Amino acid sequence: MDRFEAMRTLLAAVDGGSLSAASRTLRVPLATVSRRVSDLEVNLKTQLLVRSSRRLSLTEAGRAFVEAARRILDDLDNAERAAGGEYRSPRGHLTITAPVMFGRLHVEPVVLAFLKAYPDITVRLALADHLVNLVEDHIDVAVRIGRLSDSSMVAQKLGEIAWVTCASQGYLRERGTPATPAQLNQHDCIAFEGLYSSLHWIFATRGAPLSVPIRPRLSVNTADAAISAAIAGAGITRVLSYQVAAAIEAGTLQLVLRELTPEPLPVHLVYTAQGLLPLKLRAFLDFATPWLKATLSI
Repeated sequence: MDRFEAMRTLLAAVDGGSLSAASRTLRVPLATVSRRVSDLEVNLKTQLLVRSSRRLSLTEAGRAFVEAARRILDDLDNAERAAGGEYRSPRGHLTITAPVMFGRLHVEPVVLAFLKAYPDITVRLALADHLVNLVEDHIDVAVRIGRLSDSSMVAQKLGEIAWVTCASQGYLRERGTPATPAQLNQHDCIAFEGLYSSLHWIFATRGAPLSVPIRPRLSVNTADAAISAAIAGAGITRVLSYQVAAAIEAGTLQLVLRELTPEPLPVHLVYTAQGLLPLKLRAFLDFATPWLKATLSI
């Protein structure tokens, strides 16, 4: 039995909540996952997991062993990285994730410049409008927009962005400009069903948030589609400020209810709390942080 392999399998099952999740994460058959965990329990002469049809739970011995296994595998990972030169010079592979439109507009230019500056580093840029699990998906660093809920991550704040409400000048000439959030029920609304939005638009009135329900005439699942529909005169939409900045500057869209813009959302670079950071990750953080801060301050 390969004990390191068995420990990694056990941790994947615990983190994923099931043997099936470990099978998907490690890309090995479910039977192999079950055998590795069983062999580990036989070798240790104790039960580590209580298996049920819905979820896994750790025994008292299992909790102690998992904590020790994490330390051992972290030490092994650091030793392998040091032997491979990751702590002597920036080299290796980085996986970075960000929301789709923010990634295209702001992260990709940083990555391209970073690759020119560091020829021994390769990058995979994964753009997705859903929350990605950094551990399970082997992500080195992520751009997160909004309040952070995972305290186990290390975060560097880059700046802030806000929700803005806008429409084309043609639409506003034809239908009028809403003076209050309540008047939105008299307008065609375009809903962006992305990660950060809903069928309630939040405004700030007298310092307090006001949630306004909308009945969309059109619903789309990307910010690009919402912006294009608004430019075409289909109605009023609500997107993040960076997503619509170019259209506002070009005059194809006009902000409405701007004095009621809610509290802005923070933007962070986040990564898992590790011991000694590989130089490839430290190099990217040092390179990208001032660039993205400058971009968000414009």
